[in-house]
Amino acid sequence: MSDLSGLPFVGVLGAPLVAAAALAAIRGYRLSAAVNAVASFVTLLAAFAFLAMKPAPGPLLFIDDLNIVFIVVNAFVGFTTSVFSASYIGHEIETGRLTRNHVRFYHAMFQAMMFGMNLALVANNIGLMWVAVELATLTTVVMVGLYRTHQSLEAAWKYFILGSVGIALALFGTTLVYVAALPVLGEGLQTMAWTNLIVHVAQFEPAILNLAFVFLLLGYGTKVGLVPVHGWLPDAHAEGPTPISAVLSGLLLNVALYAVLRFKMLMAGNAGAVAPGPLMIGMGLASLSFGALMLYRRRDIKRLFAYSSIEHMGIITFAFGVGGPLANFAGLLHMAMHSLTKSAIFYAVGHVAQIKGTQRIADIRGLTHSHPLLGWGLVLGVLAIAGIPPMGIFMSEFLIVTSTMDRMPWLAAPLVGGLLLGFGALLKQLNSVAFGEPTPNQAPGDASYLPLYGHLALVLTAGIFLPASLVQWFQTIARLLG
Repeated sequence: MSDLSGLPFVGVLGAPLVAAAALAAIRGYRLSAAVNAVASFVTLLAAFAFLAMKPAPGPLLFIDDLNIVFIVVNAFVGFTTSVFSASYIGHEIETGRLTRNHVRFYHAMFQAMMFGMNLALVANNIGLMWVAVELATLTTVVMVGLYRTHQSLEAAWKYFILGSVGIALALFGTTLVYVAALPVLGEGLQTMAWTNLIVHVAQFEPAILNLAFVFLLLGYGTKVGLVPVHGWLPDAHAEGPTPISAVLSGLLLNVALYAVLRFKMLMAGNAGAVAPGPLMIGMGLASLSFGALMLYRRRDIKRLFAYSSIEHMGIITFAFGVGGPLANFAGLLHMAMHSLTKSAIFYAVGHVAQIKGTQRIADIRGLTHSHPLLGWGLVLGVLAIAGIPPMGIFMSEFLIVTSTMDRMPWLAAPLVGGLLLGFGALLKQLNSVAFGEPTPNQAPGDASYLPLYGHLALVLTAGIFLPASLVQWFQTIARLLG
């Protein structure tokens, strides 16, 4: 490209793609871990570059205010996860759970996954976005089964089957959108470009759009982990490597949510189409309530936070379903805060499981006494995800409740009830894990604290102060979402 504004595309897409190819050939663990982190850092720099230069949209790629938010969050959590992975995977090699060939495969797939997610976020073509989401899904499927145990392979297979059903539904919905656009835009790539679809959507047949959105919400909703198409998520989190759990909760769910939001914008642009809000509110409330209830009976600590992800993706989907400037703003803020907080929690949980030699909650006690830095990091993460002030999630949840009471007051009671259910369950589980008589250590651990506390510091800062430029940016996106 002769225009320098296109260089961030090279970094965001080229860095992970080149790194994936290189990492597949690198045998040394330390070198591959370093290359993985450097490639993720280059991707992060390219993502930040989009804030300063926005290339003109092309037939396949484009940038606007909405996808920059997702790209920056994606690249940042991807980078911190690569740093966390270095110590986590090193421990797995030392204990014999993984071989060096497994690790070479893991690092290559990690970068391939980042490429797929970034491509989905910058795609200006609804077909290309579908392909990119499927690529990201397939790479996470193989990484969930990395340990090659019966449980991990079963979880990967379940994820593959349910993910395939979801992506097939999304493909049918995407095809229906193309069919609706065909009489207006004619054949060709221009008929699948977001920038063309959003301009001409008012002329599309509403009945076809209505049917398309149902399939798209169910299809991409499977990837988001919304009830009732959430079945893969708890198993994938519990059985896969913990860095992949962090990426699944913090990033991949967001990418699928981004696709839903894009199609929601299309629906809002057609006066004859059914409003997508009630469907999103219904699935959001169901996910919130179900996820919160399931937190009470979890015995596996990673599965516990998997259900917490279902709960919070329900909250975010509910907020975007309510709509309006305030609810959309709160949904965006909650998405960013959840990504930072939940990935931080998984960073802590990953090291806890290594130190204690188990993921069973009953066998993990007194972390704040036996491992103060790790234990208090987990405490802060759980308090943040539970919505304790002054953490950023408290602010976003407060705004969601406020906007609901203003626009749809009859929904405030089930919303607040679901939030309180989740709050109580997390504090109940936290009390047993963090405090009391410590259980004896079963394995040495070398924790990486910088990603954990770096995320928590950002979440705390967001709860106390948001820069005016960030607020204005999110307000612009909120109006863009309708």
